[in-house]
Amino acid sequence: MVVVRKTALITGASSGIGAATAKRLAAEGFNVVLAARRRDRLENLVKEIQAADPAGRTDGAVAVTLDVTSQESVDAMAAALSDCHVLVNNAGGALGLEPVAKADPADWQAMYDTNVLGLLRVTKALLPKLIAGGAGHVVNITSLAAHVPYEGGAGYVAAKHAAAAINDTMRLELVDQPVRITEVAPGLVQTEEFSLVRFRGDTSKADKPYEGVPDPLTADDVADCVAWAVTRPEHVNIDRIDVQPRVQAAPYKIHRIPS
Repeated sequence: MVVVRKTALITGASSGIGAATAKRLAAEGFNVVLAARRRDRLENLVKEIQAADPAGRTDGAVAVTLDVTSQESVDAMAAALSDCHVLVNNAGGALGLEPVAKADPADWQAMYDTNVLGLLRVTKALLPKLIAGGAGHVVNITSLAAHVPYEGGAGYVAAKHAAAAINDTMRLELVDQPVRITEVAPGLVQTEEFSLVRFRGDTSKADKPYEGVPDPLTADDVADCVAWAVTRPEHVNIDRIDVQPRVQAAPYKIHRIPS
């Protein structure tokens, strides 16, 4: 019997949650398309996935250069992709932690363009392929910030609230189509770049959110949630997964151990 492997495309796959999700879905038997701007990182990850393939396959992972803020880049990616069964919209991020009174509109624009319009561009481009496959699945990586505001996070909170609204609206609009819609909303996740990007390379500020937290989530924890959702039976839709470390009760409520 010939086993047809499904294809999963992951945006923001060059690091963090995206990279972990690509590796996990490859281990689950998917052909994975790694999409991000940093091609060198993608190529290295492709080699890592190929080396880990128990069957020694070299065609189970490919890299695609993608900038979700560019319609031209998104269109080129979609045109080059023959099929797609799972789309993981992971590209996004936060900039700054200023209150609304001191917020930089340029930061908000950048966050909206990536977290919201980027999700729209990629999803719209790939929906025909997801539907044509007969069992498509869109997984949108948001944040607990998509549902619970916190001080200093208004720009990111607003962008992720918008992403969550798109997720829920899509489920309504596509209820008659063979496409599942899932939101994964992580809490405090310690990755190599999220906080560092947010604070523009200031390592002292970037490390502060994790100070005293014994076990923040890892990128692998979030990838585990994605893998579980997409491997449920095709008639089962996991609407939303909120995942946070045990020591976190809300974005602003975290138990920290004094140093």
